[in-house]
Amino acid sequence: MIQMLNAAKAAKVSVSCLSTGQKNAALEAMADALLRNEGKILQANAIDLEKAKGTVSDVMLDRLLLTSARIASMAKGIRDVVSLPDPVGLLLDEHTRADGLKIRKVSVPMGVIAIIYESRPNVTSDAAALALKSGNVCILRGGKEAFRSANAIVDALKEGLKAAGITEDAVNLVQDTSRASAAALMTANGYIDLLIPRGGAGLINACVQNATVPCIATGTGICHVYVDKSADQEKALAIIKNAKTSRPSVCNAEEVLLVDQKIAKEFLPKVHALLGGCVELRLDSMAQSIIPGTPAGPADFDTEFLDYILAVKCVEDVREAVSHIAAHSTGHSEAIVSRDADAQRIFAAGVDSAAVYINASTRFTDGGEFG
Repeated sequence: MIQMLNAAKAAKVSVSCLSTGQKNAALEAMADALLRNEGKILQANAIDLEKAKGTVSDVMLDRLLLTSARIASMAKGIRDVVSLPDPVGLLLDEHTRADGLKIRKVSVPMGVIAIIYESRPNVTSDAAALALKSGNVCILRGGKEAFRSANAIVDALKEGLKAAGITEDAVNLVQDTSRASAAALMTANGYIDLLIPRGGAGLINACVQNATVPCIATGTGICHVYVDKSADQEKALAIIKNAKTSRPSVCNAEEVLLVDQKIAKEFLPKVHALLGGCVELRLDSMAQSIIPGTPAGPADFDTEFLDYILAVKCVEDVREAVSHIAAHSTGHSEAIVSRDADAQRIFAAGVDSAAVYINASTRFTDGGEFG
């Protein structure tokens, strides 16, 4: 670990001084190298998948799975970063003091960014691309289930860096996936300029509680969809289906459905017809009186299931929906389905989450979707 930390620290000055053209050329080369090494990456991923079977759920296996299409999407993600404006060197503010001193506030790289994440191989290339574009060196520490996949991806990215004439130490992968390596990054003062945990509540809390280096506390995703009494119900069903079932293992998937009780008897049977065959519905007392399902337990409205499970609650109106979200949300993404402008306004103003949607799925919360 110390050798990697020293190499990353030594590389940060040269990486911070790269021009926009140099960074973009390197990113293009990294994307090309990913595609060129598809076979090696898929071979490594197959081993990861085989070893993970029986130890993680089928939903989590899908999160781990790489395919040709997903690798192509990873390469496209890197090229999308090329098209973004360079965030380095922007003039943020400028003024001249009365004594003639000119003050300029300019955006600069952080330095060495450590990112601790779990078993999603695509995070490896996403994080590396964003770090390089912003002039930073990255140290990546992934989960043990995806270790071989991440290693093959980083090997390809380093190949691209080398082809572009940029130090391979700009992107690094920790080879130890034990808790000790995570703890070492959390306390690597003098080496790590910023730590970003990306994963479940356990990982995030561990970083917040134990890190002695600067840390950005990201959030888990207990995401809500509220269906208002005025909702276009067909649109609501389409949003619920997308938010819950398109990929339930990700943090922007819906975990809680709130339904205005004035339409519950009409709408909940439609939800059961739509999801009953593939999603376990955990119901509050009113919902239980209308459709079959599992009675919701005390923890079900505070759980990030990351699975085909959906907690369902009937609420009196938009204000109760907002109050429930305030009590149970992790501040990630919430959606209202409504044709009532006043209800939309109350929801948007009252919900304190990173992304608030009106008549759209929580699954849109993604850097690529937001540009």
